[in-house]
Amino acid sequence: MSDQRWRKRFLDNRPLAPETLMMGYGYDPFLSERSLKPPVFHTSTFVFRTAQDGKEFFELAYGLRQKRPNEEPGLIYSRINNPDLEMLEDRLAIWDEAEANLTFASGMAAISTSLWAYARPGSVIVHSGPVYGGTDFLLKRILPQFGVTSVEFPAESGTKAMEEAVSRARAIGPIAAIYLETPANPTNGLVDIGRAREICDGLRGEDGKRPVVIVDNTMLGPLYQTPLAHGADLVVTSLTKYVGGHSDLIAGGCSGAAHALEPIRGMRTILGTMCDPNTGWMLMRSLETLKLRMTAAAEGARKVADFLRGHARVAAVWYLGFLPRTTPIGRSSSASAKARARLSASRSRAAKPKPSRCWISSR
Repeated sequence: MSDQRWRKRFLDNRPLAPETLMMGYGYDPFLSERSLKPPVFHTSTFVFRTAQDGKEFFELAYGLRQKRPNEEPGLIYSRINNPDLEMLEDRLAIWDEAEANLTFASGMAAISTSLWAYARPGSVIVHSGPVYGGTDFLLKRILPQFGVTSVEFPAESGTKAMEEAVSRARAIGPIAAIYLETPANPTNGLVDIGRAREICDGLRGEDGKRPVVIVDNTMLGPLYQTPLAHGADLVVTSLTKYVGGHSDLIAGGCSGAAHALEPIRGMRTILGTMCDPNTGWMLMRSLETLKLRMTAAAEGARKVADFLRGHARVAAVWYLGFLPRTTPIGRSSSASAKARARLSASRSRAAKPKPSRCWISSR
């Protein structure tokens, strides 16, 4: 698809930066009356040129035939695909360094649809803790109603805790996924993504299949951490937070290899958990300033961490830029080179009020 002018990633032989590509990647003005910016495609249904086109579009959409070389999926119905969402997904995949992306109505829609696609009755999901409240409720209250068990390990207890949780899970049933939230919400605990992938590789069955590694990257992504580069199969993100950035929309995303996303795509189509066109358009607006906003937020967090580090009433500051690489959390942070100038925690020396732990982030 690189021969298409609206998907060019190079200027001569120089690669274009993601923040540059956010301005127009995936969009051809000549397909939309030469409008500089993409219109909002407020439509439920798309028109086929011929009945044969419609037949072939549906066959591809529902997995009844293989995609032909360089074939673009035809537009059918906005529950299946929509131009605004296709452009948005192209751009989000760039930030996540992924082959493809799917967008959803919320972060929880992305998480739940992804887990529904891989979990089956009798299977087990190993997950770090704590996790976002909605995810916690899904894992502990909703999925057990369908025969899916979860086994938790503390995010800040290192790889040994994860290995022990996997051992407990194997005694219960087949492991469907290792689900990580790193940094964790709200403690900012870090988990070793690479070790999770090694464990999953060791669980590969005779059929060649293994559990997937799913990482919730909301707290650092997509600018400061790229979980796919460290072994994750899928990255889920609440686009409501940094990517949306203006508290005026709710959406979620899931990035990964096309084959890993395929069962999720099918589940999204049938459950109807996709993002809507107007929200997709607003997210494309937000992507144009994403790096500027996240860079400014990170700089603000760094200044706060520097201030607290030298304050007479602060005993210690936990901040990625300050952490010794000899500690487990320090080793985890150094494994993600983008994760810097982001998180801090401080402990007060004051006797009154009692010493407390406060987490400071740019979120």
